[in-house]
Amino acid sequence: MKTGRQAKIIDLISRYDIETQEELAEYLNREGFQVTQATISRDIRELKLTKIAINGGRQKYAVMQAAAVGMNEKYLRVLREGFVSMDMAQNILVVKTVSGMAMAVAAALDAMKWSQVAGCIAGDDTILCAIRSTEETVQVMEMIRRIVGEGIPQA
Repeated sequence: MKTGRQAKIIDLISRYDIETQEELAEYLNREGFQVTQATISRDIRELKLTKIAINGGRQKYAVMQAAAVGMNEKYLRVLREGFVSMDMAQNILVVKTVSGMAMAVAAALDAMKWSQVAGCIAGDDTILCAIRSTEETVQVMEMIRRIVGEGIPQA
């Protein structure tokens, strides 16, 4: 039951912009899962869900753990240590790194296997990431901010 419910949660948050636990409970109830707020809260914690920014200053639940499958601390450390800033140009994410670190940081980003990222090209201190849409560029920027820490300057 729990596995099926948690799989349904992942399915629902990938298809809909679900902002609250109450909204998630409503979707689950429509799908035949009778849940309490405590159950939803536990599932969110166990699935390591996070909220990411979407259009209009709203937020929605997203799976961070799935993005990190196969990711080890080495890649996370490379990203944290090499990252300087980032900016977007529609669906292109420009990441600035410490000189000489762009290829390593790009490899770390590629290793995350985020579905939003079509691919990365790295120079010496700059990475161009092709993102599938402008909205997903904002999502990727938020995921990077969560990894490297808050208060990251824009390029």
